[in-house]
Amino acid sequence: MLYIFTMHEVDLKRIDLNLLVMLQALIEERNVTRAARRLGMSQPAASRALARLRRQFSDALLVDGPGGYVLSARAESIAPMLRRLLKEFGDILEARPFVPATAAGTVRLITTDLHAAAIAPWLLARLSGDAPGLDLHILPPSGNVIQAIEDDLADAIIGYIEEAPAGIRSRTLYHDGFVTLMRTGHPASRNKLTLARYLALDHIVVSITGTGPAPVDERLAEMGRSRRVKVRVPGFLAAVEIAARSDLVMTLPETLARTAAGIGRFTMLPPPLNLGRFPMNLLWHTRHQDASRHAWLRQAIVEAANNRV
Repeated sequence: MLYIFTMHEVDLKRIDLNLLVMLQALIEERNVTRAARRLGMSQPAASRALARLRRQFSDALLVDGPGGYVLSARAESIAPMLRRLLKEFGDILEARPFVPATAAGTVRLITTDLHAAAIAPWLLARLSGDAPGLDLHILPPSGNVIQAIEDDLADAIIGYIEEAPAGIRSRTLYHDGFVTLMRTGHPASRNKLTLARYLALDHIVVSITGTGPAPVDERLAEMGRSRRVKVRVPGFLAAVEIAARSDLVMTLPETLARTAAGIGRFTMLPPPLNLGRFPMNLLWHTRHQDASRHAWLRQAIVEAANNRV
């Protein structure tokens, strides 16, 4: 056991933290000159650092590709671990309470466009008043959103995720139901929206992934019925604009519908089938549970959700 500890100690002594910072810049920039500029180094110094990194890792790390450098398989595999390591090391060095008034950096949230429209204005007002040095970046949900917070590519997710995996914390912001939205003056708005009338209409569906049935279609399938989805789009704002200028109707969460319908172009009706209610959640990684900055951010998001449309 003593022998193993000594070997680890020797290995750690060989590590130059500045080289790891350089490696992160090279991975993200994929260009030696840009990485050098980012770190305030000369290009020759950056090239020498890359040579040292290649010896340290026994790997090319950056290899020639179409239009410039691309990452080697080894560099691809260590990128998320390196990002987490440097962030955690920075947290160790900082080791002081979070003070909103003097904080700087970027808050990164993954959520849909209309959820951002409903919550972000209130969150931004809180940031502007209490933490003016923090910037807000809204990232679209794409790919594996859970992996994004595991890799620290985002601080949190706002959305509906039925079951969070181990290591991910979740808090319900509010519960939402469904409404059917159609343009003001739509012929279907003149009478009660029965199931038969609903199924006779053409529908627009928001499908962020582009695949899989919507909750409405799952419920209809249980009833042995189906509707015609004439248009499928990846974002709510595009769907809203299409619905405002056509006879297509869309069934969506009530909070999002109220955000869209606030401009008076739409009629909202209850859908003619029971779609139930669902929780809108805030999700984050367990490692940030006790971090004062993250706890403050989560509370700010909760307050913004409470003030939503």
